[in-house]
Amino acid sequence: MKLIFKWALGIIAAISILFVVLPLLRLITYPKLFFIVASLKDPMNLNAIFNSIFFAFISSLLSVLFGIPLSYLLGKGYFGKIESIVEAICDTPLATPHIVAGIALLLIFGKDGVIGKLLYNAFNLKLMGTGFAVIIAMMYLSFPFFVDTVKEGFRNVDKSLENASRVLGAKELHTFFLIDIPLVKGHIISGFLSAFARAISEFGAVIIVAYYPMTAPIRIYDAYTQYNLETSISVAATLLAISLLIFAILRIIGRRIK
Repeated sequence: MKLIFKWALGIIAAISILFVVLPLLRLITYPKLFFIVASLKDPMNLNAIFNSIFFAFISSLLSVLFGIPLSYLLGKGYFGKIESIVEAICDTPLATPHIVAGIALLLIFGKDGVIGKLLYNAFNLKLMGTGFAVIIAMMYLSFPFFVDTVKEGFRNVDKSLENASRVLGAKELHTFFLIDIPLVKGHIISGFLSAFARAISEFGAVIIVAYYPMTAPIRIYDAYTQYNLETSISVAATLLAISLLIFAILRIIGRRIK
């Protein structure tokens, strides 16, 4: 009975893995090499892939910059009785349809939005339709992945180490940088990778706030709607291969840092 149970779990696990991997393998192996090479010679495709990687990287760095303080406060229980409310607010983008998130950002950063209007009137600065808008859209939907990962790291830091640091005369700032940050650096790396993965694949919110500069998902959609399936699949396969390579490199670097 025990053996049957293990086999049943194994078969279900194998089906689950195939469910995830099979479409991706088919995507990578479907386009002929000729089409991939031809698509990479097109500056529009190359720029779109570069934009996706670059904007996702910047948005992930911003998630680190803004996410660490918030994660620390959440992990250490600074919000007290309203902590669950704050956590729910932070996780709201996870439950928000991406098109809806894009429209919401448009109402804030658009020319007639709360912040966008101020910037436009004061500095004649237009945010929508720029790389800034792409970064904001990516960050909005990937930020919770970073915060959720890193706050768990702060929660798991041994309090006795923090107390020992304070007893020895270290101030809160020193304890934060010398005790907490080194102990959660693994979570920070994992959070960065999760945020980057989410950002590089973002489509729904980005297409609302900035069709241009074109990112790879929008280029894939653009080619698909023009019945250029070969280009669409070639760009998708290239982006997937590059993303996997970047993740592999970052994982290796992350393990060495840990």
